Amino acid sequence: MNRKDVGARQARAGKLFVGIDLAGSEKRKTGFCVLDERLFAETKVVYTDKEILREVERVSPAVVAIDAPLAMPLGKKSLRKKGPPHLRACDREVLKLGIKIFPITLGPMRKLTRRGIRLRRKLEERGFRVIETYPGAAQDILGIPRKQRGIHLLEKGLEEKLRIKLKGKNLSGDELDAVTCAYVAWLFHNGKAMCLGDEREILMVLPQPKLRK
Repeated sequence: MNRKDVGARQARAGKLFVGIDLAGSEKRKTGFCVLDERLFAETKVVYTDKEILREVERVSPAVVAIDAPLAMPLGKKSLRKKGPPHLRACDREVLKLGIKIFPITLGPMRKLTRRGIRLRRKLEERGFRVIETYPGAAQDILGIPRKQRGIHLLEKGLEEKLRIKLKGKNLSGDELDAVTCAYVAWLFHNGKAMCLGDEREILMVLPQPKLRK
């Protein structure tokens, strides 16, 4: 989709929302989704921060939702030092919902957290509204299967339960998680999301439980 196509789509569909299922490394696949107000979703796979920034700038979304830790716990200055604190307030709130979440100090999560914080900073410097979300938790709250139970089941849940219109076939789990992130961005924009945690760290944005049918 080129800039002319994006402009035409925005004129038809209003605001756009971006979801990013971020990988810890630029060598691994990152799922990227653009969702419009009519819940039409287009996805792709990207790799580098440069690609991500280019794609976000191209569509100029109202909200960008990222599946990655975008801030460290209060009192933690560096991820290089082991030891507490391991969890942020939003992580503890997610655990209270009965949903497992990995501490940001755990192995590969440190690398993902560093990348998430860096990407958030670059996006906010460009004037974009950035939120953190967790597609697995969002899927649990919405009552649709996670990709671990079967990618086709997640795709079916997105299409049939959430009424999202997916463009393309044989989408990867990364892309479908990015669709979920974009849907959370859409909910947040429309006042249908809950924000968990401490603003001094960051808030975790998830669907309101009452949205589950």
